[in-house]
Amino acid sequence: MYNDLEILNNLENNILNKDEIAFLLKSKNSDIIFKRADEIRKKYLGEEVHLRGIIEFSNYCKRQCLYCGIQGQNSKIKRYRMSVNEIIETAKTSLPFNYKTVVLQSGEDNYYTDDMICEIVREIKKMGFVITLSIGEKTYEQYERYKNAGAERYLLKHETSDTQLYNTLNPNMSFQKRIECQKNLKKLGYEVGSGIMIGLPTQTIESIANDIIFFKKMDYDMIGISPFIPHPDTILGESDIPALELIKKVVAITRIVTKDTNLPVTTAFSTLNNARGREEMLQVGANVIMPNITPVKYKMKYELYPDKACLTEVAFQCKGCLEARIKSIGRCVSTNYGFRNKER
Repeated sequence: MYNDLEILNNLENNILNKDEIAFLLKSKNSDIIFKRADEIRKKYLGEEVHLRGIIEFSNYCKRQCLYCGIQGQNSKIKRYRMSVNEIIETAKTSLPFNYKTVVLQSGEDNYYTDDMICEIVREIKKMGFVITLSIGEKTYEQYERYKNAGAERYLLKHETSDTQLYNTLNPNMSFQKRIECQKNLKKLGYEVGSGIMIGLPTQTIESIANDIIFFKKMDYDMIGISPFIPHPDTILGESDIPALELIKKVVAITRIVTKDTNLPVTTAFSTLNNARGREEMLQVGANVIMPNITPVKYKMKYELYPDKACLTEVAFQCKGCLEARIKSIGRCVSTNYGFRNKER
């Protein structure tokens, strides 16, 4: 017979067992899981919350991922691309907010050459930001060019470590290639971020337990855990939305297992629980929020899923709202760059 506290102690001591993690994910004793996760977050990361401004600079994508609203075969979406100068100027407008990191995210859009990406990185780097890129699968040589230009972090989510499910949901892609890209990024010295979605069709609790073990194996520097929100213009548009409690437990258990990894409050979770979503996630292990600084005229078109939170907020409104939410739970906005200090 499994015991919640005994399993939590095992996890904290790096004893990972798929069946035990699955038991916790099904457990009714959520509060003790959340409490332990918050204690570990405080022990390893303190009370600071890192704000990282994200610019979604293109919603063109060559991929056909079945769950994604901007996938290449969606003919209903209104496409956009920001120019190099627009991207740089958008980063500049966020300087008064004192964000320490700018995240540059797009679909996999071949319009932007390596020279263009490197120019963007170099110019934004001059402003004093740490640069995170999230632009998909590239060659080792391309990643190396971006690193030499000044990029220091890279976000490349795999969404599930179940190889069969991954390959089903991502036509003409392979799980092995995705992980190879992540390993190349690690070799080049990037801080590497990945993550999963909860609630994917045919995904099981046992599969999610394996995902958490995989996080530990890969030693990611950041892990984004999002609910799967079906987009009506995809073939999965009528799928069910996962329970918020399960998503919170996955974040909490991931915090207990990984200890010092940066865990963001994902926008998708905030969308499902806009009233208190950010605060709830910060209290179960999360320590990063990514305010969207994309110009509103573009922000509304980067529709990975419908009804995305805060679409009409301009950047200064978002900053004020987030600071108030963070302070309301006794936490503070970080003034440092938020590099991971690995637990040993």
